Amino acid sequence: MIEDGKIFIGASRNPDDSINKPEYLDLKFGNRHGLVTGATGTGKTVTLQVLAEGFSRAGVPVFAADIKGDLSGIAAKGEAKDFLTKRAEQIGFTDYEFDQFPVIFWDLFGEKGHRVRTTVAEMGPLLLARLMDASEPQEGVINIAFKLADQAGLPLLDLKDFTSLLNYMGENATELSNQYGLISKSSVGSIQRALLVLEQQGAEHFFGEPALKISDIMRTSNSGYGQISVLAADKLMMNPRLYATFLLWLLSELFEELPEVGDPDKPKLVFFFDEAHLLFNDAPKVLTERVEQVVRLIRSKGVGVYFVTQNPLDVPETVLAQLGNRAQHALRAYSPREQKAVRTAADTFRPNPAFDCATVITNLGTGEALVSTLEAKGAPSIVERTLIRPPSGRVGPLTDGERQQIMDRSPVLGVYDEDVDRESAFEILAARAKKAADADAAKRAQEEAAQQGNTTSGWSLPGFGGSHDDNQQGRGQSRGRSSGYQRETVVEAAMKSVARTVATQVGRALVRGILGSLKR
Repeated sequence: MIEDGKIFIGASRNPDDSINKPEYLDLKFGNRHGLVTGATGTGKTVTLQVLAEGFSRAGVPVFAADIKGDLSGIAAKGEAKDFLTKRAEQIGFTDYEFDQFPVIFWDLFGEKGHRVRTTVAEMGPLLLARLMDASEPQEGVINIAFKLADQAGLPLLDLKDFTSLLNYMGENATELSNQYGLISKSSVGSIQRALLVLEQQGAEHFFGEPALKISDIMRTSNSGYGQISVLAADKLMMNPRLYATFLLWLLSELFEELPEVGDPDKPKLVFFFDEAHLLFNDAPKVLTERVEQVVRLIRSKGVGVYFVTQNPLDVPETVLAQLGNRAQHALRAYSPREQKAVRTAADTFRPNPAFDCATVITNLGTGEALVSTLEAKGAPSIVERTLIRPPSGRVGPLTDGERQQIMDRSPVLGVYDEDVDRESAFEILAARAKKAADADAAKRAQEEAAQQGNTTSGWSLPGFGGSHDDNQQGRGQSRGRSSGYQRETVVEAAMKSVARTVATQVGRALVRGILGSLKR
């Protein structure tokens, strides 16, 4: 039942439950994106694993988030179990074999995989504002901060870099507002508080160097299988906004870095976005529009994006329209919203005259789905009630020991596991402030020396001529007050230094892409 150039998904059934025909996903349409939906416990994770195995076997690298830890078993050879062999017999899958797949484990916290990071600068203002749930005025200040950093040559690598830049902006809000627009000290303070919350939630682990290279999630193994990058997301899901923003950033990096390839024979990479509702929950309109734009355009770069979620209503209609390959598991229809979701899911399929989609969706069994994929000329196939094939890898999680063994022989071992803290905005601003402070101290010492020279120019002895000295000192102080001279503060000196740098850097600002990430 396995055919070259296609991924075997399962076998469809007739209304009398007899086997109809095998169902495939054509690799040449693998970059036309997809959707896997269904209620909890209906088999979405197994369907995701089957698709990931199929792409990997075809030499296509895969990136997927592992929400519950179950997907890690794809790295181990499957074991004969009754429910697996029974399903294979039921669908006539006579060439069913167990297999294991090359996996690279990633983890933002470095506990269950290699560290994965990006820099604040690479994430960009739009996604950082989304991560902090920033208001419109706060987002404006964040954009000014990035513009200032880009023009002044201040690398924003980690959160302390961004915090130090915000401190500088808050102390010089009036001067900078004249050049960049209103910078409210209250908005700066709110952003600083949001950054503190992010640090407490573990976001500081995500920002820094070495930053993830896209090439390291687009590898193939020596056997020709595509490497499957599995992101350990069980702990990350405690901060859903960080999870969604990270995957959005990764998607934007793929879009900005990869070249146009048109419609290849198979995808260059397939990206599974589990718990996709987190991406769109309370997302501002501008972000949703840009995600739609990325999804629409990224397929020409050979990347397939597959959203996995419980309810098709979790994905905006404009994005839903871009998803050509679909597997709909069972949905419940108790509440009005659930009933609407069933109707929406049914209406998105090309109808099958043999059954009513809306009725079947609520009666599907575990491991059964309504499947429609793109076929000749890119048209969707008639929807079929399909028994999903059993996966070849293990169904269930790896042990900690097995996971560590795989990490110990990983192709990226040692590349991302240690932090690198090079000179960046924090150090540059601190150095400029110190330089200004040293200059200020030297100037003050010169003034004090000059004053001492003036007071000793007359004839005096201890105990004699004291009133003359006092009068001279008083006149000197009076002259200082009446002259209008005010010594430049350390902050003012640092601000002028940055302003001069900005003046020389205008016209060389860094270029950012659709979602605000840096274009290399």
